[in-house]
Amino acid sequence: MPKNSFENFHLSWIPDKSKLKRPYYLTLANALEEDISAGKLASGTRLPPQRELADYLDLNFTTVTRTYELCREKGLIYGITGRGTFVSPAAGIPQDNTAIASGRVIELALVKGFDSIKAPIIEASENVLKKGYIGELYSYADVAGHLHQRAAGAHWMSCMDVHTDSEHTAIFSGAQNVISTALLSLFKLGDKLAVDEYTYSNLIGTARLSHIRLVPVHGDGDGMEPQELEQTCLREGVQGVFLMPNCANPTTLSISEKRKDELAEVIARHNLILIEDDNTGILPEKRSNYHSMFSRLPEQTVYIGNSTMVLCNGLRVTFAAFPEKFREKLLNAQFHLNIKTSSLDAEIMTELILSGKAARILEQKTSLACRRNQLFDRIFPEAVTPGTPAAFFRWLPLPDTAVDTITLEKELLSHGVSVCGSHRFEVMHHPEKYIRLAISSPESETRLQTALTVVKKVISRLEKQ
Repeated sequence: MPKNSFENFHLSWIPDKSKLKRPYYLTLANALEEDISAGKLASGTRLPPQRELADYLDLNFTTVTRTYELCREKGLIYGITGRGTFVSPAAGIPQDNTAIASGRVIELALVKGFDSIKAPIIEASENVLKKGYIGELYSYADVAGHLHQRAAGAHWMSCMDVHTDSEHTAIFSGAQNVISTALLSLFKLGDKLAVDEYTYSNLIGTARLSHIRLVPVHGDGDGMEPQELEQTCLREGVQGVFLMPNCANPTTLSISEKRKDELAEVIARHNLILIEDDNTGILPEKRSNYHSMFSRLPEQTVYIGNSTMVLCNGLRVTFAAFPEKFREKLLNAQFHLNIKTSSLDAEIMTELILSGKAARILEQKTSLACRRNQLFDRIFPEAVTPGTPAAFFRWLPLPDTAVDTITLEKELLSHGVSVCGSHRFEVMHHPEKYIRLAISSPESETRLQTALTVVKKVISRLEKQ
């Protein structure tokens, strides 16, 4: 090909020609991924048209096409017919926790969940250390957890209308590891997973690493719309769906029982694998009227009982329930990924559950969360109404401002408040902008009020610019 001269030609992304080597499509894809990860290409950036980039690099048009296809499969970029190719929302941008750890910044980004409630955890830990079989907990055991620990997990999940047994229960070190294990063992490279338009940020990152393509499905105030899921199944041929029925992260929406029935019909009809992430749990007084997706689709669902993280974030203990047909694949993947939960941590969680302390902690934290939500609503009446009055985080719509949510994060951080912008939760570019505020993380209501006041002032100032 003739050598082109584009020294003064504007391209939104200009890779270094000198670093390209065969196979060109792969090194070009790696370069694009590196620039996105390094923040050189912001979320929403329109990439050069394939033919223009091919001309600039003196490469064949099909080489650049393969590059874009590979990056699209990894979820790094997306295309809009007639408009071009864009950088996907930057879900993987890490938080800077240095200032937060020093106390100079008030944490509203990471959902900690009232970590100051430690006395019951300490008491349970002391009780565990007094047990006669404590020595067994320091030996390597079944990767899925000790039998009595799994039985305790099954008992805990039964309160959320998930009825299973210890043979179909496994213990993981956090919901993220359940998601990773499910994606890697139950799906194939290039498979598609239907998700909400705003979804759990770590799911986005894990799907990219697993080469699973996330397909956003439109929803309303009641969650994902069944008709939209139906059309997505017909159009995209998705293999699974990810749902957070209780106070979804980040939108705080909860799915009604009627909507669950409608979604279950679509999921059953298309034989989808359902990953159900229950990140909050249900209060005792509401359990009689609550029915899980697992109870509707027990042969298609991996249920994540992530409400244990609400009890104590430091104990990385999450219970998962699954049908027999998934059992071998999931447990085999859990073994090979080597993500076994600490037996000691699992025993402390078991003690919390069987002693009744877990339920009391959940009730105590719920009471605190209700108070903080009332405070939040007084300051931000325009916020999205959560699916529960005891939400641990809130979803705040932003007015049309001159800055994007990445810039707003940085601006608020410079004023001493850490938040999460909606770009971290977008599967594809979305015109509406929000921030998620973890109202359960500050150590006191006074400190929360200080942080929320700062957020309101900064947003108001930007709105006037």
